[in-house]
Amino acid sequence: MRTSPEASGSGSVNKSTVPVLANRLGRYDECAPIRGLDAHFQCVWTNAIPGDHVGPVAVVPDGCVDLLWKDERLVVVGPDIVAASPVLRGGTTVLGMRFLPGAALRWLRAPMSAIVGQSIDLADLWDPTVAGELCERIGEAKTIERQAAVLQQQLLKRLPELERPARDASEIFAAMASGADDVGGRISSLVGRLEISERTLRRRSHDYFGYGPKTLDRILRFQNFVSLLRSQGEQRLAGLAYAAGYADQAHLGREIQTLCGMTAGSFVRQING
Repeated sequence: MRTSPEASGSGSVNKSTVPVLANRLGRYDECAPIRGLDAHFQCVWTNAIPGDHVGPVAVVPDGCVDLLWKDERLVVVGPDIVAASPVLRGGTTVLGMRFLPGAALRWLRAPMSAIVGQSIDLADLWDPTVAGELCERIGEAKTIERQAAVLQQQLLKRLPELERPARDASEIFAAMASGADDVGGRISSLVGRLEISERTLRRRSHDYFGYGPKTLDRILRFQNFVSLLRSQGEQRLAGLAYAAGYADQAHLGREIQTLCGMTAGSFVRQING
């Protein structure tokens, strides 16, 4: 199970233990998945960890599920509610494939609520023989680029066995990510548009994303702030907080502390750095 870095809702964070944001550590790259997998996966990514890296790493919640090749193992990283702190050895490169919203349910045949905050061997979710053969093929590749190609080609062979991601999954995700109205209004709109009850919406959200629509809204509001910060980093934090949908800068600061285990200042410096 993944663990989160220690955080306190009111206390300060010791600078010596401030975690490094994972995609700000070393070299992080993304590319599009190959044709066919693009209906199921958002991207393929690699993160090359510096050889001298020591200390905590923070992977902040984003409402997504990833399949990772790390330390000669394929693991599924479930959705998080607070930052995860995986162990990343210096000098290694992590390969990941990020599922599109709701797509992991088809591939893993398990509700995402069963793997929230966890990192699980693929062999525990698939036929162990199939997962083992996939790991063996990837391990035979000599470079990370070749490993990414082998992983995708092997996954592509499984497509005939799978249904496409449920359409309502992307609708729910997009509605919660939009921040257009208050969350209650967006939930009511979804219930009407999808012609389902609020209880069914909540159950589907747990199946697709690991938690209910209100928690998903909270996490995607934070990701909206991160996107604004990256694109408009010179703005005052109060303005970015308002634009992202927070009540005020203090509200944003509390969310960063709770979700990431660091102060707003530490988080902003890493993103802008």
